[in-house]
Amino acid sequence: MTTFSLFDKSSKFDGIYAFFIVNRFQMLYLFFLMPTYLLHPYMIWAIVAMAIFSQLNIWLLCKWLESNVAKKGYKGFVELFGVRIVRLLTFLGLILMLIKITVITLGYLEVIHDFIFPSMNSNWIIFFILLTSSYVASLGMKNTIQFVVIVFLCVFWMIFLYYPFFIPPIAALHDLYPLIPTNWTTDSWKGLLLIWASYSGPEYLICLIPWIKPQQKMSKYLTYANALSTSEYLLLFIASIFFFGSNYLSKNKYPIIHMIRYLQSPLFERLDIILISLHMFLLVFAISIFLLCIYGATRIILKKTSKQPSRMGFAVTCIMLFLCFVIVNNWIWSIETEQNILLNIHIWLSGITYIIVPTFLLLLTKLKGRVKA
Repeated sequence: MTTFSLFDKSSKFDGIYAFFIVNRFQMLYLFFLMPTYLLHPYMIWAIVAMAIFSQLNIWLLCKWLESNVAKKGYKGFVELFGVRIVRLLTFLGLILMLIKITVITLGYLEVIHDFIFPSMNSNWIIFFILLTSSYVASLGMKNTIQFVVIVFLCVFWMIFLYYPFFIPPIAALHDLYPLIPTNWTTDSWKGLLLIWASYSGPEYLICLIPWIKPQQKMSKYLTYANALSTSEYLLLFIASIFFFGSNYLSKNKYPIIHMIRYLQSPLFERLDIILISLHMFLLVFAISIFLLCIYGATRIILKKTSKQPSRMGFAVTCIMLFLCFVIVNNWIWSIETEQNILLNIHIWLSGITYIIVPTFLLLLTKLKGRVKA
């Protein structure tokens, strides 16, 4: 029987893979909701402001990634925190990853169910998505990271399909007024929080350290990723304002998808079905990465890091994740008020972890270095 090498560390990847991963993680489910939350044209400046803060956060993260502690991977965390604290932090990280991947999966599930398979039982959709993700993850972390190149090529070009919404008669410059807020409401603060949560994702690079080459210029790749995500946010939000107008954005949960339905092609009648289907590559990649991280975190908590990964342990993790998706989908996500609560929890946790993790790790590493010196 061949060795089940999920976490083979023989291959190291260049910073370009970090660029692809960070950019696609920042373009997960939340960007679908962004126009509905932002509403007002002056929130364009909020996207720019959050992009600047995100860049500062990325700079802190890159400073830590270049440290000797980061280069040691799991051993570096043990030296920094100790075994017990590492296990405790891993348990907290496991909960955060479960919440994140559950919300993202069920959010995409709702899109698939509404636009492609409205009469199909949603649990079957979960089964097929997770089955595909489990197969990709079973090929190991190395192959899963390489899969991000295919994902990027499959979905990045979609942004160019929105160009018709920037030309007359759909686009009118007065739709972008006012660019200066006349009042700042609670909804505006919620929109600001959603933007910040949408920028989260780079912090999960700490789980992939053993597979990424130590880069003195890692900040260059992550800066490009952050800038590209900002461009996509701005283009999609401005296109939504041009098409719907501020007064009607709140009436539509997925304006970005509905806009595609109005595009006509001489070859395809339903472009939205094709684009949503292609976007599933990104969902499969995200689930695969988090599935491996969840299995790895479980091994750390159970003190199994010295043993080889087992097919049985991986299969149990996949089954437990499937049950988690089904339970939340049937008893929480199907109720609108409960869905909003879970979504808000995800948004808050994503925003908090993105701002805390890089700062906490860098400060503790610097403090530890001074103490040793």
